[in-house]
Amino acid sequence: MIAKIHYCQPGYAPSATKTFLVAFLEEVPFTAVKFKILDGESRIVYEGLAGKFCHCDYTGEFLFKGDFTEVSTPGRYRIAIDDYNVKSHLFEISNEWIVRELRANIKSFYFQRSGVELPLKYAGAWARPAAHLDDKLEFHPTMNRAGDWNAHGGWYDAGDYGKYIVNGGVSVATLMLACELQNKNKFVCDKLFNASFEQPESLLDEIRFELEFFLRMQDDDGGVFFKVTPYRWDGFVMPSESDVSQKRYILGKSTSSTLNFVGALAEAHHVYIDIDSEFATKCLIASARAYLWAEKNPEVEWPHNTEGSGGYGDPDLGDDFFWARAMLYRELKSERGAACLNASALADGHETGLNIAKFVDENITEMTERIENLLPADMEAYLPTYGLQWRSTQNLAWFALATMDCKWNDRARMAFKYTADEILRLQENDPYNLSIRKFIWGSNGDIANHALTLYLSYEWFKEKRYRDAAMQQIEFIYGKNPVDVSFVTGSSWSSPKHPHHRISHSDGVEEPVPGLVVGGINEDRQDLHRNPHYLGDARGFSYADEQCSFASNEVAINWSAPLTAALLLLVR
Repeated sequence: MIAKIHYCQPGYAPSATKTFLVAFLEEVPFTAVKFKILDGESRIVYEGLAGKFCHCDYTGEFLFKGDFTEVSTPGRYRIAIDDYNVKSHLFEISNEWIVRELRANIKSFYFQRSGVELPLKYAGAWARPAAHLDDKLEFHPTMNRAGDWNAHGGWYDAGDYGKYIVNGGVSVATLMLACELQNKNKFVCDKLFNASFEQPESLLDEIRFELEFFLRMQDDDGGVFFKVTPYRWDGFVMPSESDVSQKRYILGKSTSSTLNFVGALAEAHHVYIDIDSEFATKCLIASARAYLWAEKNPEVEWPHNTEGSGGYGDPDLGDDFFWARAMLYRELKSERGAACLNASALADGHETGLNIAKFVDENITEMTERIENLLPADMEAYLPTYGLQWRSTQNLAWFALATMDCKWNDRARMAFKYTADEILRLQENDPYNLSIRKFIWGSNGDIANHALTLYLSYEWFKEKRYRDAAMQQIEFIYGKNPVDVSFVTGSSWSSPKHPHHRISHSDGVEEPVPGLVVGGINEDRQDLHRNPHYLGDARGFSYADEQCSFASNEVAINWSAPLTAALLLLVR
């Protein structure tokens, strides 16, 4: 009889609850399994019993649960079950593994940069020359628009070379959310925001790299272009080879991309006002201009062309309007926002040719009043979800209301608490302590986002159960799962070696780019025509560490962002 040990492979925090699962694929007659915790020298430091836990319907496993919370001394350990001659790999009990993983996740966004050189000094083996400058792009033929446009910079969205406002917006907003909550934490500021981990710039500078791309994607009328795309899908080639093989285009201008821009740029004002007030003000004015365009153009569809890049179509924009309104309202109602606009109005001109004084005088007061009148209906229509998705962005709106001095502040925080309590209820009824009920494309992103929602509730209510539950979901991503994979590249012995990621498969480096979160278990298996070798027939085994498995093994910034944010809040 074969036993498997499912555990958090990088490690456990000294003060955290430490549990693991023992799995059998057939029912066993006994009610407990003896286990030992061995230190790095194979000495026994703890012995216990893993009790019979449950049957998992989405894997067919019969699970036993072990607990070694009493082991808290920092060091390297392994779990051993002598009766079945099985041991785990070595893992850490420390806080350092969390910091290490956080640093790797932050740097993964640097590796996704477009249009700039990644020098050997900072990128190491994954150094590459500048490519996809995107500074003189033609408009896609479907747009019937002459001329060219500068859309330089920004992050590649996923395993392909597209750059998207919709997915980029929710990703950069998620990272800024965590920065907002951490901005007074000296440890994080010293160790992570600063250039202390072989990266040329800080986390906030990395976020700004994406925001500068966003600003370039705003059209002269205030609307925002949808994406930068090649004409057809690139093969598994490096960006420089892609440059040689085909042209890239600006494609689309939509209400959804414009609203994402509004929310992200308004939040950027809040995050950067004490760092670079000129940049923060530029973001706020750009956000306001974009919102006015969206008001006048509330139903401009996304570009339906998907040859060469993802669609990101969204038929319901009510949640995006809510996010845009709430985040912009927070900044326009703040003293700092008003001061920025007043100071900017005194300046002569603007790089877009906008008369700022006239713009503020004619638009801001009335627009703020309109937004305030619309927010109550938004709150009724779009309650918080378990976690953010690019299709469901209302949690960012509730976050804006929960972090400003307004009459809805308490209501917003309680809304998160009710949502977190529902997540807890769902976790209690799942063998792996998950709150998702189906493994969809990007399930790891969903799991990380649910963890982030729990951390937000912990932030405001300080109930330890939320923090503990969030950590349980993070442990799933880092290996305590049915397929025994730590789903972040470079994080463990089991981490993905063949992600669906063009750079990782064309750079000549054996190891993939580190710190990237792959999509994970996906029971819909949309890539079966590519013949990936999934690990089993049960839906909980729907994962393949193969390049061809875009449905389970692609990377994406909107899956990395919530995990990065959750880890950033965890290190406090």
